[in-house]
Amino acid sequence: MNTINDKWLRVVGITLILAFSITGNGFHRQPLTGEILLRIFISFVSITITWHVIRAIVFYFRQKYFSRKDIWKRLILTFLTGSVATTVSLWLTGAIRYWFTHGTLLGYHSYGHPASITINKATIALNLYGFDFVQAAINFIFFQTIYETLFFARDSALYQKKLKVAEQEQEKLRTASLQSQLDALKQQVNPHFLFNSLNVLDSLIEDDPKQARVFLEELSTVYRYLLRANDQHLTDLGTELDFIQSYYHLLRTRHGSGLTMNVTIDDRYQTYRIPPLTLQLLVENAVKHNIVLPDQPLSIDILTDGQSQLQVRNNVQRKTIRVASNGVGLTNILTKYQMLNQPKPTIQEADGQFVVTLPLIAHSIE
Repeated sequence: MNTINDKWLRVVGITLILAFSITGNGFHRQPLTGEILLRIFISFVSITITWHVIRAIVFYFRQKYFSRKDIWKRLILTFLTGSVATTVSLWLTGAIRYWFTHGTLLGYHSYGHPASITINKATIALNLYGFDFVQAAINFIFFQTIYETLFFARDSALYQKKLKVAEQEQEKLRTASLQSQLDALKQQVNPHFLFNSLNVLDSLIEDDPKQARVFLEELSTVYRYLLRANDQHLTDLGTELDFIQSYYHLLRTRHGSGLTMNVTIDDRYQTYRIPPLTLQLLVENAVKHNIVLPDQPLSIDILTDGQSQLQVRNNVQRKTIRVASNGVGLTNILTKYQMLNQPKPTIQEADGQFVVTLPLIAHSIE
């Protein structure tokens, strides 16, 4: 786009130059006669024609040489062509003005003042190609600078607008990507959880049908929460703790006294947030990889510290038989925190304890 809306620039600019011309020629100190009004009108026409000649040249070369690599070529050609055209324009409009006011071109040279009755061609030529060209070049540089500044401001504004649109589009794509990745992680949890639960239910059906019914009821309660949690990126810690209690009762149905869970949470953290199903994954992970027997009980502790962190710890007593795993649990949790731009959870094993420390999120980032 090589044009700009300079309507008000032309109106104000031509008016100001006309005002300078009136005061510079002393018209304002003379009686307002018909001759003075004619001379003012001719000055107005002269200024208007010159302005639009300059404007047309600037626009023409911007249209012809629009590439950034041609910027110096465009500026130089615009300056040279514009200076010559302005010289001719000033000389012609000056001659016309002199003719209107004096009724003859005899004695006119490009200074605009009468010289002599005899036309001195050498003087006219000297003025046309000497002083007038320098004066016109200076005038053209002034106008070219104004228009180049306007074009630069316009281009900068357009660039900033395009940049902002591009950033918004990039943010939309990033958000969409984040959403799809989170959804994919949620879909990883569902089959993982259901597969393990159905395996437990299958073993209970033969061993203890009554317990299998209780287990199935607990499973339906837990699965309802899981389905609701799929619609959220974060959930209140209090809500997640209520769910994990139901999940714990489900596990107790299967493991009895071989499993214990202790929850010690400061009340001020109840409204803090974590990714949904995080505790379920950690508890399930502990049960899956460790021996859970009445004579070798697995103890899981869920507690908070004074640094807005949640710890899930269990005693380590790994199964001697290798447990099949699809690697969803801990990786899923770490990935969720990373995608939500939150501090990374830490995983440690020391003194017979496996400890996962989760940062609690004070405010929703959804």
